[in-house]
Amino acid sequence: MKVLSFLPLLLRSPGLRPAWLSSTLIRATALELLILAGHVLIYPSGLTPERRTPLPAPLPGGGAEPDTAPRANGDDGDDVRAADPAAAEADPAASTAAPTTTRTTARPGSGGITRPAEATPLSAAADDRPPVVLMHGFIDNRSVFVLLRRSLARHGWRHVESLNYSPLTCDIRTAAELLDRHVEEICARTGSREVDIVGHSLGGLIARYYVQRLGGDRRVRTLVTLGTPHGGTAAAPLAGAHPIVRQMRGGSDLIRELRRPAPGCRTRFVSFWSELDRVMLPVETACIDHPDLDAVNVRVTGIGHLALPVHPAVASAIRQALESDGAATRIEGAASVA
Repeated sequence: MKVLSFLPLLLRSPGLRPAWLSSTLIRATALELLILAGHVLIYPSGLTPERRTPLPAPLPGGGAEPDTAPRANGDDGDDVRAADPAAAEADPAASTAAPTTTRTTARPGSGGITRPAEATPLSAAADDRPPVVLMHGFIDNRSVFVLLRRSLARHGWRHVESLNYSPLTCDIRTAAELLDRHVEEICARTGSREVDIVGHSLGGLIARYYVQRLGGDRRVRTLVTLGTPHGGTAAAPLAGAHPIVRQMRGGSDLIRELRRPAPGCRTRFVSFWSELDRVMLPVETACIDHPDLDAVNVRVTGIGHLALPVHPAVASAIRQALESDGAATRIEGAASVA
């Protein structure tokens, strides 16, 4: 796997290295604490399953009635500064992250990110987009995606749903089977042939197992993962008593299973990882390195694990990944999308 980024150029300068690393780390840690405090406040709102918004009724001659139904979890389209990429210019926290696309081993003709998301045009019809399924991380719930789903809604995605799996879940394979049923239900209800999935941390690993080992590639067009331990993580040693944490360790049976050949896998993978992610040890474990998978790794600088699903710059890059047609584009060098 070849990683392209501007970080090594900075690290080669002894005069810049200590000050740059310390100031970036301080800002990233402060942002993590701020996000953690805010998430604790809204966590209860995500404990219950979300309300399913009925699809708009078709109008004579085609089209559909405007969707005026309120969205679940306060997802009502109100302007949210932190989720708006345009607000990042005036938001000090927004300047701390600079995602850059990187390149990994992939099949010829694989898709990728080639231009800033701000320049990505909306689809001619929002209904052409597959539904987006959001998968939260360990001991979390759907509330972690409140800003991301508002960002998607504001940019034209009309069908975004979250799946809550129980914090008592002890097996990633069982959670992947639940995701399988959930995706089939969404496709049956919406009439869509496929979906896109965005998974944070453990949620991304569950989704990858579903795609790679349970035949989910027939349903999942694009899988975006945020700080997911694709190679297994050595973090949180005291939490190893929980079975699902042991499955996320490097060398576990499940991680070895995901290293098996996956010929013909149809899903496109986009994996976001950060050099300041203290949950991923080593940080490169959040990259996908598999010869059979069409995978792009996106390096995010300046933020940690908790900021990945809420930062406006990352939301912009996620939208770009979901907009990519995956056929005619390839990555050329490192591209900043901050």
